[in-house]
Amino acid sequence: MKDFSNQITNRTEGRDVEITDIKTCVVDGNFEWNLIKVETDAGVTGIGESYRGGGVPELVEYTKRFLIGENPLDVERLYRRIIQEMSGHGGTTGKVVTAASGIEIALWDAAGKILDLPVYQLLGGKFRDDVRIYCDCHAGEAYAVEDGSTEYAGADAYSPEAYANEARRVVDMGFTALKFDLDLEMDNDPDPFNGRLTNGAIEHKREIVEAVRDEIGYDIDLAFDCHWDYSVESAKRLAYKLREYDLMWLEDLIPPENMDAQTEVTKATKTPVATGENRFRVHELSGLIYDHGVDIVTPDPTTVGGLGETMRIADRAEENYMPISPHNVCSPIGTMACVHLGAAIPNFDVLEYHALEVDWWDDLIERDESLIQDGYIEVPETPGIGVELDESVAEDHRLEGTTGF
Repeated sequence: MKDFSNQITNRTEGRDVEITDIKTCVVDGNFEWNLIKVETDAGVTGIGESYRGGGVPELVEYTKRFLIGENPLDVERLYRRIIQEMSGHGGTTGKVVTAASGIEIALWDAAGKILDLPVYQLLGGKFRDDVRIYCDCHAGEAYAVEDGSTEYAGADAYSPEAYANEARRVVDMGFTALKFDLDLEMDNDPDPFNGRLTNGAIEHKREIVEAVRDEIGYDIDLAFDCHWDYSVESAKRLAYKLREYDLMWLEDLIPPENMDAQTEVTKATKTPVATGENRFRVHELSGLIYDHGVDIVTPDPTTVGGLGETMRIADRAEENYMPISPHNVCSPIGTMACVHLGAAIPNFDVLEYHALEVDWWDDLIERDESLIQDGYIEVPETPGIGVELDESVAEDHRLEGTTGF
């Protein structure tokens, strides 16, 4: 078995640094955001984020057994050490990789601050100064707003009108790309288990897509997410019905486990297909990419293994002339980590933003203006990921029952 323990002792002055502590704070946003802080004896603190949900703080706490005393500049080696040390805990996939992702991001942030470089520079350099954002939208009463003279509260949550109204509102905010959920309650009728869509359900989805297109036109990029709900034949039928609307992509049409089934769906339609957010490490996505079983690959950097692992996935996608659009439901911390990826990846397309309803999202970072400007985020030139967490705001929104930093 490989020994990933600390064998590196020869370091010049200024880079002889040790990790002194690793802490977590779960912030209760529209999701449970797992924030991770890596402290060092150089007085530098790195901040990262793991994908939402339970179990992450406990796993991060476990890694302190072997990461304390290590040099935070050895980002790739320490990421691999987490995987190796915890391989017996299911560490090659799942929640261990999710926890490792947030630690890895925090290490990049710390390394950038120690070396006085932005993270994108550490990842290889910059392809773009601004990263384009697509807004993940939700229609209907739950997200009803009053925008000047327009009220959207009266629209039924699942009506084509509600989708069209919200699409217009978001486009008017400056976004040039957006996505809606297309899986609906009616999909469970008459059978909630077999994944088969009725003709009526497919027609209703077509009407939604048509209404949005009629409202915003074809200059706006438009995608729809189906959250792994459908059988292969229903996925094919739905994609066929939507081919005329020139979608950016249809996302997660079928359950994620069977890559051959995913490839079958992708190759059966001219509608672009996207997937990848709940796969772990490059190994779980390589075959799908090389088989062209997906048109746009959408790994989540806070799930898949961090920034370095996402770069490896992007390399394989680039070999196959395939764009990468990272999944992102993070706070501004994880989002800014993804922005550095967007700067450093040649085949990057658009980055998800999924917190439109969280009116304090920007407050989590120490910044005078909104992070997103006219549908873009500027790639920062400051060291690390380029933003600092406002810990008082994180504490104000800390998940009940958790301890925080």
